Amino acid sequence: MKIDEKPVNELSKEEAAEELARIAGEMAKSDIAYYQNDAPYLTDSQYDALKHRNLDIEARFPELIRDDSPSKKIGAPILSAFSKIKHRFPMLSLADVFSIEDVDDFVMSVKRFLNTSDNIDIMSEPKIDGLSFAARYENGRFVQGATRGDGTIGEDITENLRTIRQLPKHLKGKVPEILEIRGEVYMSKADFMELNQRYESEGKKTFANPRNAAAGSLRQLDANITAERNLSLFAYTWGEVSERVWDSQADFFDHLREWGFPTNPYNTLCHTLQEVEDSYARLMEIRASLPYDIDGVVYKVNSIALQERLGFLTRTPRWAVAHKFPAEQAITTINDIHISVGRTGALTPVAFLEPVNVGGVIVSRATLHNEDEIKRKDFRIGDTVIIQRAGDVIPQVVEVIKEKRRPDSVAFEFPHICPECGAHAIREEDEAVRRCTGGLSCPAQAIERIIHFVSRNAFDIAGLGEKIVQEFYDEGIIQTPIDIFTLERRNGDGDLFAHELENALHLERREGWGKKSVEKLFAAINSRRIISLPRFIYALGIRQVGEATALLLAKNYGSFKNFMHDMVNKETGKLVSIDGIGPAMATDIVEFFQEEHNIKIINGLLNELTVEDYVDETNYDSPLAGKTVVFTGTLEKMTRSEAKAKAQSLGAKVAGSVSANTDYVIEGADAGSKAAKARDLGIKILTEDEFSDLIS
Repeated sequence: MKIDEKPVNELSKEEAAEELARIAGEMAKSDIAYYQNDAPYLTDSQYDALKHRNLDIEARFPELIRDDSPSKKIGAPILSAFSKIKHRFPMLSLADVFSIEDVDDFVMSVKRFLNTSDNIDIMSEPKIDGLSFAARYENGRFVQGATRGDGTIGEDITENLRTIRQLPKHLKGKVPEILEIRGEVYMSKADFMELNQRYESEGKKTFANPRNAAAGSLRQLDANITAERNLSLFAYTWGEVSERVWDSQADFFDHLREWGFPTNPYNTLCHTLQEVEDSYARLMEIRASLPYDIDGVVYKVNSIALQERLGFLTRTPRWAVAHKFPAEQAITTINDIHISVGRTGALTPVAFLEPVNVGGVIVSRATLHNEDEIKRKDFRIGDTVIIQRAGDVIPQVVEVIKEKRRPDSVAFEFPHICPECGAHAIREEDEAVRRCTGGLSCPAQAIERIIHFVSRNAFDIAGLGEKIVQEFYDEGIIQTPIDIFTLERRNGDGDLFAHELENALHLERREGWGKKSVEKLFAAINSRRIISLPRFIYALGIRQVGEATALLLAKNYGSFKNFMHDMVNKETGKLVSIDGIGPAMATDIVEFFQEEHNIKIINGLLNELTVEDYVDETNYDSPLAGKTVVFTGTLEKMTRSEAKAKAQSLGAKVAGSVSANTDYVIEGADAGSKAAKARDLGIKILTEDEFSDLIS
């Protein structure tokens, strides 16, 4: 490649435009050769010379800067904060399995759902240990990038993604008008080692592992820093698409390569269960020698038509599963055992360990689960133990090496008194957990509830991390979630309110704070004064109510006013009819609303913020849209699971029991009491054939 030697200051405008186009094309071609074809033809010095000449020409002719300019890969402006992007289709997680038996169960569950004994083709894909991304293309041009976030809302990382040379900015060949490609950004082991060595020599904090390095690099507010980190990516699925032109996972990978995306070379189409198991064994064998980290294998039903029939559970697809590799282990010592008190009062034993490296992560604490586990495995302070990161994530103590136990060792006595407030800790019948009876008078529970309230999947208030919550609680600044939203009013301003507001907080005077950091905190709080119904329900910290249950409640009640009215008045008819909410969970939900302190906090919050009504944005056009249906008896043309999934895909609510709110009961063979109750209530009963006609 010969670079035009004509000085930049002698170029005419026409010559400059031609050269910018040529450089952009040449550098894009070089990126493809280097990252996708493993056949680089430019040296580093040649590539850098092109890049600098491009910058010089753009500096002289800024009006000629192109949309596909190489400078846009590293020259993005510094962002003050990431804006949010709502995913058109949620970026769901996968269910995890940890054994070959679990994989067999997954395949059999797919066959049972589809009511077939035939072999089903499965695509086996290495599970990259990186950060998920979504890249949106319009007419083949990259226009927007986002992180997974909470699966519904992600962060806008468009400029950061643009710096990754492997991501095509213009797609080749015939492409759908709207195409969202999803995949994983990662940092290779070699690049990770080089980055940490450089940071160590510069006296900077190093990263714990390549995954953290990739995530930290991709979420830099300055895209120039991202560009320096040598990130890579693999594409493996899609989100929104205006026209799907593939009918299988294998076909989709062919299209990805045609469009210019890198795909993993170890993706394998398996026709039998034995081939699935062989693909796992092969990846286990070569895992250490791969240039990037993988933490398991993903299995997907290959046929898109079968995927659509299988559908989704609340948070995961039925047609895919992640087979995690065995946890990595290490040997260390239990220096102490502490009892942690959670937001529901649960006492959880935590082992404080002699720090040890487990799979590239320094581990100093690990869960001991509960008092039964401590007794069963006889964990003691001073024991030498084997620890592991379960699924390569959560540290846990596996077993004691008893031959190394000290002769003066004594058994650990699990406390019956809360270590935080001194209240009795009791264990209900049939429960493995011992709980503090102090309620919100227990500081640990109060703090943990506030931490949960501001956590990422609840109110997601930036600037209120665990450390700050602890400090503010200890100093009486925040005692309940209500205090978060009165913080700005109580803070005061040294010039305007110093004489008007007695005992003003003046947070900007705190050590390590300042006017700008306080303004950012208030802005983060005020941005959450309008909150979605599922997030609000989840944030309340009701026992047994996680994200999935909060979403179920939001869908079925529509507004917080309706939900709270029924719970306060113990009107549980609708609650117990929701498929997925059992008697024990229903009891916990109702009891939460019988506690006067909880009602006081809720009413205080409702004075400070707005909870949006739940709106199903899916535009269903079917006779089942908005209807509540119940299935009873044995269906012959499809399985019960498939029928439920089909009804839900058409906008119906599937309930587990019949009530006055039920619209249809679909009756199969040997129907029992549900059909009888439906007849008593005058609810329309459909045969399986009538149901099939209705949904067709």
